[in-house]
Amino acid sequence: MILSDVKDYLQVRRQATLTDLALHLRAEPEAVRAMLSVWERKGRVRRLGAAGGCGRSCPGCGPTASEVYAWVEPGDPEPTPLLPTRCGG
Repeated sequence: MILSDVKDYLQVRRQATLTDLALHLRAEPEAVRAMLSVWERKGRVRRLGAAGGCGRSCPGCGPTASEVYAWVEPGDPEPTPLLPTRCGG
């Protein structure tokens, strides 16, 4: 797993949960979180709160499913968090 894999996935999807990224990259969430922090420091990734009550009131989502990350390009408007793809809430 390399930084460009994280970048490529987020550029295509625009945003994804930590769970989605870890599954796609076949990596542990902590390892993916470390990669995301590099992009966050460079200003290219923004961590968003999950939409609605996801991760709090929804019993179907775990904590990594409520961590939503968005790829940001210079001049992009502030990203709006979406529900995780597997969320039933």
